[in-house]
Amino acid sequence: MGRKRKNRTHLKGPIQAPTTDVPKSFIIKHGQVGSSLTQLVRDVRKVMEPNTASRLKERNRNKLKDYLTMAPALQVTHLLAFTLTPVAPSLRIIRLSAGPTLSFRIERYSLMKDILNTSRRARSIGMEYLSPPLLVLASFPPASPTTPPHIPLLMKAFQTLFPPLSPHTLTLSSARRVVLVAYNAERGTVDFRHYVITVKPYGVSKRVRRVLEGATTKSSSTSGILDLGSEKDVADFLLRRRGEAGPEGGYESAASSTESVAGDDGDAVNLADDYVGRNNKKGQRRAVRLDEVGPRMELRLVKIVEGVPGKEGNVIYHHFVKKTKREIAALKADHAAKEKLKRERREEQERNVKKKARANGKDQDMDDNDDLEGHEEEGREDDSEDDGDGVWDGDEEISEGEDSEVDQEEDGAEDSSSDEEEVRRPVKKSRTKGKR
Repeated sequence: MGRKRKNRTHLKGPIQAPTTDVPKSFIIKHGQVGSSLTQLVRDVRKVMEPNTASRLKERNRNKLKDYLTMAPALQVTHLLAFTLTPVAPSLRIIRLSAGPTLSFRIERYSLMKDILNTSRRARSIGMEYLSPPLLVLASFPPASPTTPPHIPLLMKAFQTLFPPLSPHTLTLSSARRVVLVAYNAERGTVDFRHYVITVKPYGVSKRVRRVLEGATTKSSSTSGILDLGSEKDVADFLLRRRGEAGPEGGYESAASSTESVAGDDGDAVNLADDYVGRNNKKGQRRAVRLDEVGPRMELRLVKIVEGVPGKEGNVIYHHFVKKTKREIAALKADHAAKEKLKRERREEQERNVKKKARANGKDQDMDDNDDLEGHEEEGREDDSEDDGDGVWDGDEEISEGEDSEVDQEEDGAEDSSSDEEEVRRPVKKSRTKGKR
């Protein structure tokens, strides 16, 4: 075996700090859902890449409060929670960390695999998901005094899900996908679509485009080489009539060939910069097309609430419940009273904590003073004892015999204490390993 060569995979140069203006999201399923809704969660994660946790693992013991607590530490700005209700699947878009919370009912949806199976041209999912998609808002009513107040909030909610578009810093090659959010005024719903941008040569027929792009047939095994083995002449491949299998069918006329290569001028653009694909250079005229890859959803806005789940505030909009101005004022008054009560309780708790801390500090100071007074009294008792019999008298004499007797008694006491210690010292038991 040859020696394996190690390639350097670490980044070179200074590490760029993540930008704070790019929104990040968590997309989760909440509660018991089926396999279809679980797959929809995975598809929506693909749409929101690369600024989402695409491999986030949910567990049954995880609650919505856990994600709301963990998200600010990870600089997550949005939480999309899918759940299954007795009526229909629902989606909640939560703006962290102060709200608002938008609740949608999913009227209809199609998965990514369903869209790809129904399309005539199968697409391979690849490098398109390395850059965020472009957001397109369509059919929303313009701002006016007659516009419902929840429409601007709805538009703002979808705008903040994706990074802001900057034409001065955006590179053309990074524009690979489009997310279309269209408002249906007749049904009162929002249509969610996801497309991939494809660029094709303009003004040429399909067969000529296959030659230019180097496309291969399904039977060809060589990549980038067109298989013309069944053709006698290149004209048979380029000018053969549509639907004819062989060259015996004849050629197309000049008029029919002109119609086939005309195309729509509305789809053709001049590339402002180099784009992904063969021969897509700056200044070339190309036809731009959107291929839908899914998922597809039809959403109905049900409710908009201030705050986040668990800390809800006023109900800004409700699709099914309509309240009068008096009821709205009463709800606002109740909410203000609850907020005032919470604030008073919080302030009272802080005062109690400070009061307890001061009390603990005073008790500790009193204990320290008691200890100092005890030490002083002990010192005074020692001084009084020294003033009495403990004072050295110069006239007092001790004979040598007494010294020797005292020394012998002390030596004997030490010997006896050492013998007692040896006797009292416990004997260590030997450990034996028994056979099991």
